[in-house]
Amino acid sequence: MRATGNLAERTDDPRVHGFSRRAGGRARVGALVLHGFTATPLTVAGWAEELHRAGADVEVPLLPGHGTTPADCDRTTWGEWLAAATGALSRLDNDVVVVAGISMGGGLALRLAQLHPDRVHALALANPAVALDPLRTLAVATLGRVAPTWPAIAGDLADPGAAVLAYDRTPLRALVSQVAGWAEVRRDLARVHQPLLLMRSRVDHVVPPVSARTVRRGVSSRDVTEVVYLNGFHEITSDLDADAVHAATVRFARRVSAGPAGSSGPAGAPA
Repeated sequence: MRATGNLAERTDDPRVHGFSRRAGGRARVGALVLHGFTATPLTVAGWAEELHRAGADVEVPLLPGHGTTPADCDRTTWGEWLAAATGALSRLDNDVVVVAGISMGGGLALRLAQLHPDRVHALALANPAVALDPLRTLAVATLGRVAPTWPAIAGDLADPGAAVLAYDRTPLRALVSQVAGWAEVRRDLARVHQPLLLMRSRVDHVVPPVSARTVRRGVSSRDVTEVVYLNGFHEITSDLDADAVHAATVRFARRVSAGPAGSSGPAGAPA
C-alpha cells in the first residue's frame, strides 16, 4: 500500500471503488453486498466474488464518504448510505436477490428488506450493527457533540496476517447519524419476513451481542439460520472464519433460490 491521505489511493485494487460482476446470460440470483462503517468494498470483496463464482450477479457499492478521508465520511449520513445501497439494489433485476452486509452494511440490508420487500428476497448478515450497549450509546451521543473523531473501530481481527483497508479514525458525526438510523431499523424489524442467515462472531470487540440478539428477536422471518463462528473477531468476512462465512452464504443463496420463488427451476442459481 502507498502512503497517502486518500484511503482508496493506498491500493492498486480497483474494487476499492465498488464493483459489479455479471454471471453471463440471465442469472437467476443477484447479490448486493454491503461493506461496513469506515471500511471499503475490499472488506467484502472475497464474499462477493465467491457468490459470483457460484453463479450470481453481484453489486458491491462504495458507500458515500468512504474510501477517501474521515472528514469526507463525517459529512455524510445514514440517509445517503441508504440511498446508495438502494441504487445498487435497483441494478439487480434477478428473480431472487440476496442482500448481504457486514456490520453497518447489515443494518442497511435490514432497512432495504423493510422498505423494498418486493426486491429483497433473502438476507445474509455478518455481525450486523443495529444496537450498542447503553453506556456506549451515551458515549457516542455525548462525544459526537464535542469531538470530531475517536480511535478506529475497523480492524478487529484475530488473524495476525490479515488486514482491512479502512479509516484509522472514526468520524463521530457520521457515527451519530448511523446510530439514529438504527432506531428506524429496530422500530420496523417486524417488517422483515425474508429468509435470514445471521452469522456472528463469538468474540466481537466492535458490535456487542445485543445487536444480533435484537435482530433475532425482532424479525418476523420464519426461516432463520444463526451461525456462531469461534475463530475470528468483528471483521468476519476478512478474518479466520472468512472461508466458512463465504461458503455458508453460497449454500444459503442456493437454498433460498430453489424455494417457492424458484419454482421455474434452478438454472442460473448458485451451484
